Amino acid sequence: MTDGHLFNNISLGGRGGNNPGQFKLYSGGLAWKKQGGGKTIEVDKSDIISVTWMGIPRSYQLGVWTKEGLFYRFFGFREQDVSTLTTFIEKNTGITPEEKQLSVSGHNWGGIEINGNMLSFNVGSKEAFEVSLADVSQTQMQGKTDVVLEFHVDDTTGANEVRERFVDGFKFHVPTSNTQFPGDENCPSAQAILNKADVGSSEEAVVTFDGIAILTPRGRYSVELHLSFLRLQGQANDFKIQYSSILRLFVLPKSNNPHTFVVITLDPPIRKGQTLYPHIVIQFETEAVVERNLTLDEEILAEKYKDRLEGSYKGLIHEVFAKVLRGISGAKVTRPSTFRSCQDGYAVKSSLKAEDGLLYPLEKGFFFLPKPPTLILHEEIEYVEFERHGAGGASISSHYFDLLVKLKNDQEHLFRNIQRNEYHNLFNFISGKHLKILNLGDGQGRAGGVTAVLQSTDDDAVDPHLERIKNQAGDEESDEEDEDFVADKDDSGSPTDDSGGEGSDGSLSGGEKEKPSKKEASSSKVPLKKRKQKSADAEGSEKRKPKKKKDPNAPKRAIAPFMYFSKAERANLKNSNPELATTEIAKKLGERWQKMTAEEKQPYIEQSQVDKKRYAEESAAYRGAATVDVESGAGSE
Repeated sequence: MTDGHLFNNISLGGRGGNNPGQFKLYSGGLAWKKQGGGKTIEVDKSDIISVTWMGIPRSYQLGVWTKEGLFYRFFGFREQDVSTLTTFIEKNTGITPEEKQLSVSGHNWGGIEINGNMLSFNVGSKEAFEVSLADVSQTQMQGKTDVVLEFHVDDTTGANEVRERFVDGFKFHVPTSNTQFPGDENCPSAQAILNKADVGSSEEAVVTFDGIAILTPRGRYSVELHLSFLRLQGQANDFKIQYSSILRLFVLPKSNNPHTFVVITLDPPIRKGQTLYPHIVIQFETEAVVERNLTLDEEILAEKYKDRLEGSYKGLIHEVFAKVLRGISGAKVTRPSTFRSCQDGYAVKSSLKAEDGLLYPLEKGFFFLPKPPTLILHEEIEYVEFERHGAGGASISSHYFDLLVKLKNDQEHLFRNIQRNEYHNLFNFISGKHLKILNLGDGQGRAGGVTAVLQSTDDDAVDPHLERIKNQAGDEESDEEDEDFVADKDDSGSPTDDSGGEGSDGSLSGGEKEKPSKKEASSSKVPLKKRKQKSADAEGSEKRKPKKKKDPNAPKRAIAPFMYFSKAERANLKNSNPELATTEIAKKLGERWQKMTAEEKQPYIEQSQVDKKRYAEESAAYRGAATVDVESGAGSE
């Protein structure tokens, strides 16, 4: 070709994964497109600062550094391509490619060299590997001698790529005796490397928001918006997010609450430990007002960000944050839809996986916040189904209903505990989006469909399912007298059950004689038995022994499954709802426990079973020790 060179089966490396595609080198720069379609990488020749060649097993690798600190590796070239491309690059860019040697000794010790945004690990005079610090998503120290670097997944790598094909990160051990990065008591050698490899790099932040509450991943972070990336800097974690990973922003006010959610949706997600976070959920105070000046040259602001950014902003903090992030990253912002709840809010209260939250019906999907943040697009939905609350096995309530969302990939999301008065608005919204509603009865909300019951605005409307359960319970009711009730010596009877004497309701029938029912006849016998029992209590009261004191050496009783659940969730619930009193927190924990499925309760049940086994073993040992003490005491007498 006259304007450059085109190569097939050239793989992209450097940001994780080996993605084959088509590589084009032309007079204006270079371009690479993933095989089968996807994102195209284009680098203008004016942005290239250096180029290297390196011989690797079975092919040659072309390395390209850009002014933005990004490093691209393209490999799969043949030996005869090296001289051809070297000549073309020198002619069009004025840059002479440098040849590097690859270390194949397999040694895992050597020296570190940091040049700008590039970190290379060298064994002798040869390079073992090289990484771009622009790809580092998180840095941390472990102890005083180990440095951990974690990387972004490649933006062009699909979610179905095998994770073993790329490196998520690595760890350096830095001996205190090294001379390249000497340390002291205040700054160990590992910290010196960490400072140089800092994910913030040398690029100055355009604007910073300090002390921002982030719900997922939980913590307080300083949020820095740079020209090429977003940085979350916390006390224990440090995340760096390329703007190319941001899919969309959501600005969603909370109903009747002084906070507003700003959600950043990512692909690929960030990682904390073994947990992936595709959504960053930030919580701002709705009424907080801030003023921010951007640290941008007027020339860059006018040329690159014209009509997208302003030199300064003043207003509500969530609006300022969203406007600046949208202007720099180019991501679109989604706000609440036309849906309104019965309280004129943008969402309905519900729960998902035993977590209380808000379900936002949006123009193109549903979003459940804050935990677990779940985004469901309309195009992914196969059907929705309205269910009576508790139809899955819990007690049925006519004041609430559940919403089941079935996806085309057979995945299901069940949103529980939605108030019944939200039904009309939610049903009309879903119908207006032309989503399939499964249980409409005959198609008009009649003939036995669940929607027929929910559509009634009368709280006393008859639920046929409830009536059937009540009838079954009524048929099984026994007419025999409850002997256990009157036989309990500690039960002196309820004031409302005292039907004996002249003040009974039966004596006020106005002279009208009716045949007494079996229950009335049985209730007339109760006072006699109570009087007998009372006299027996009086006779035995003198024989009662004082309550025995508890032995402090006795084993501690086993803990119930709910208590394990309460221990695990109490702190999280209190942190997310600091205004709740202790009694309200206990009540909410109880409600969550009742809503959990058997599968969700299983871990706590297993913990309780282990504790029960412990209690049984300790009790047996304790009883054995007590027997020995008694026998030894008798022998001494």
